[in-house]
Amino acid sequence: MFKKLHPLTFWFIVVLAIMLLGVCGFMLIEGFNFFDALYMTVITVTTIGYGETKPLSTAGRLFNIGFIITSFTLFTYSFAVITRYITSGEMKNFLKNRKLMKQVNELNQHVVICGFGRNGQQTARTLLTHKIDFIVIDSRPEMIDLWRQNESTDVMHLIGDATDDTVLKRAGIEKAHSLICALPNDAQNVFVVLSGKQLNPNLKIVSRASNHTSINKLKTAGANSISMPELLGGTFMATQISKPDVIEFIEYLTGDEGESINIESVDYAMLPPEIQGKSLRTIMDWKKTGVTSIGIKEANGKFIINPNDDILITQGMKVIVLGNKQQIDAMKHNVN
Repeated sequence: MFKKLHPLTFWFIVVLAIMLLGVCGFMLIEGFNFFDALYMTVITVTTIGYGETKPLSTAGRLFNIGFIITSFTLFTYSFAVITRYITSGEMKNFLKNRKLMKQVNELNQHVVICGFGRNGQQTARTLLTHKIDFIVIDSRPEMIDLWRQNESTDVMHLIGDATDDTVLKRAGIEKAHSLICALPNDAQNVFVVLSGKQLNPNLKIVSRASNHTSINKLKTAGANSISMPELLGGTFMATQISKPDVIEFIEYLTGDEGESINIESVDYAMLPPEIQGKSLRTIMDWKKTGVTSIGIKEANGKFIINPNDDILITQGMKVIVLGNKQQIDAMKHNVN
């Protein structure tokens, strides 16, 4: 039973048990009042040796002999447990975990990344570039170590099984904005999607899929978007041959050099009442900040690329805008 207790908890129980044993023994055998029994217990345990509060009877001395041996043995053992706890690094890990959980409790509307392989790590790099809060869940400590070696920095993470609801809750899934399932196994991703949707029905979920047969299962489970890295990789390589300038431009937007360039969507509901239902021209001229509209998402989910300025922005529509970080921030300030 003691092995299951935290060493600090074990230490507290040992001290409490010794104090209770001493106080009860001196009160029952010698008839001491509580304060005298407590005082006698303390000077006995600490071996200060101030002398007996009152002369002890033979029974009292026999009890005291046994009490000294018992308390010394228990203190020695508990001290060894505490020493092993400190020298093994467990205490450092305990304090680190407490700090982590404090950071997690402060997270809100963050992203939870399940799986920290190649896809998960690339996701983390992109989120770091755009300064989006996230936490990683992976059962393999070596993946975190690999990240630290390659990036020379750390990420907020939990070592655990993402299919476990308890681990998802520890990652703040109930307060999260999005969930990214980047586990290598499709069945695990389906399970995490189901759990995430149950714990947070408003969660936006993006999942990886290795097989086409898993796409419908993931959508049924609650995934909003499905990504097939192998398919995207092949398409990307072909496009590098057919449209190299386009790929170079996209890489610029998403890479370190283009980190100040953002693409954002502005929902109809975010627009001030003065310009709701107005033309795209009117909306883009509203407290003009220099952002450019590159597309519109209609209420039915259809996209209009390079839309006409005369199109009316109505309920359920979103305007996709492009601009640098300062322009985007100014635009958000104008419409929020």
